[in-house]
Amino acid sequence: MRVIGTAGHVDHGKSTLVKRLTGIDPDRLAEEKAREMTIELGFAWLTLPDGEEVGIVDVPGHRDFIENMLAGVGSIDAVLLVIAADEGVMPQTREHLAILDLLGVKRGLVVLTKIDLIDDEAWLELVTQDVRDVLQGTTLAQAPILPVSAHSGEGVEALLTALTALLQETPRRANYNRPYLSIDRVFTISGFGTVVTGTLLGGALSVGDEVMIYPQQLGGRIRGLQSHKKKVERAVPGSRVAVNIAGVEKRQIARGDLLAYPEQLKPTLLADVHFRYLPDAQRPLKHNAEVKFFSEATERVGRVRLLDSDMLSPGESGWLQIRFEQPTPLIQGERFILRYPSPPQTIGGGVIVNPNPGKRWKRHQPQVIAALETRLSGRPADKVAQAADTVEPIKISQLQQITGYDEEDLAIAVDEALAEGLLIRFEDGRVIARTRFNALLDAMYDILADYHRQYPLRLGMPREELRSRLKLKQATFGLLLQEQAQVIDEGHLVR
Repeated sequence: MRVIGTAGHVDHGKSTLVKRLTGIDPDRLAEEKAREMTIELGFAWLTLPDGEEVGIVDVPGHRDFIENMLAGVGSIDAVLLVIAADEGVMPQTREHLAILDLLGVKRGLVVLTKIDLIDDEAWLELVTQDVRDVLQGTTLAQAPILPVSAHSGEGVEALLTALTALLQETPRRANYNRPYLSIDRVFTISGFGTVVTGTLLGGALSVGDEVMIYPQQLGGRIRGLQSHKKKVERAVPGSRVAVNIAGVEKRQIARGDLLAYPEQLKPTLLADVHFRYLPDAQRPLKHNAEVKFFSEATERVGRVRLLDSDMLSPGESGWLQIRFEQPTPLIQGERFILRYPSPPQTIGGGVIVNPNPGKRWKRHQPQVIAALETRLSGRPADKVAQAADTVEPIKISQLQQITGYDEEDLAIAVDEALAEGLLIRFEDGRVIARTRFNALLDAMYDILADYHRQYPLRLGMPREELRSRLKLKQATFGLLLQEQAQVIDEGHLVR
């Protein structure tokens, strides 16, 4: 099951095209029908010629509703970039294309709509060439351009054939056994209760699963699941899903909240990100500037801390730490968009590299930047070792949460890190970075040496005093003593 989205300027025929393809009108609201303009996200679905079920997220094209558009395109597999043949490329065409590029949407089709209004073949060729020029340098540079009339049906079959071929070449969403749903709608159904919808990523959900709404950390249970208005017992990654939740009320949930397993996510006030500033931004990005942050359906206000520069000029990239005004659940590796709140303008985007840094970094620190570079593009073994550079050893399941690797890739990375001496594995299965382990050993040896110098006639140092000074839990302290040979553990004393 796949999900595609629309994109493009207002009144270029996105919703009309969706209705032609699916038989479903994605404009649900009376105001949308009265104004003949999409305002909120719309949803439809169809079955392609090869039997693949595809959900469609229809987004608004008007600049006033760009933030609604952002909530819809964050988790799509491919896009239909809709451009009216009688108008060609317009301002929101360019902005939507820039957003798709920042989000890393690499698969799509450009649909030249309203070709029934074009009598001049030369004009159509001119528009097609202009579109091709605008696509250059973006993730959609090689996207096919297809002429279509949603009114007459001309080109629709060719579009369906091209879409089928495109999705056959598109990798399916991975199952990391860590499902999460960025909520784009929440409502109630009489007799059933609270329902949330979104695109399911990261893993599968089943009826009866215990789940949690973040950042509020509200526990609930899945009472029922639907996909494309069909009841299912199990929803798979990459599908549009409606989740009926018991134990949580509609008033407690908002668009942009995340549904996941209990204890799976840790809401944060800080996030480390790699950011690309759009070339057409109107002014430099300054330290502590206020921004609006968007990731999937999540929207937050925050301030940016420039970690490796004093200022970013349009067209430059850099490392930011974003400080949010309220707790925010984030997923490592997900893409994001930043906008200036006033005047409203999309300014850039990038990748969430560390969703839980836990502290404000000092600026212009080479070691901080090097660690972030490793998180972004280092070898898997190095990433695993970095993730295990913690005060306490961590479980393999925690490594999976930090790195985002599936079980197979994580196992390979851990084995490589162990073989290269980057990790230490304790008897209980937990691991810790070799550098951290060595630092703990050095600290322990220094404390003991200092104690023996201070009290040369004593048989040893009280075991609990040493543990307390190392600030380790009992289990970790015991494992540390087991994994070394210089310190002798005599029960109450160590020497």
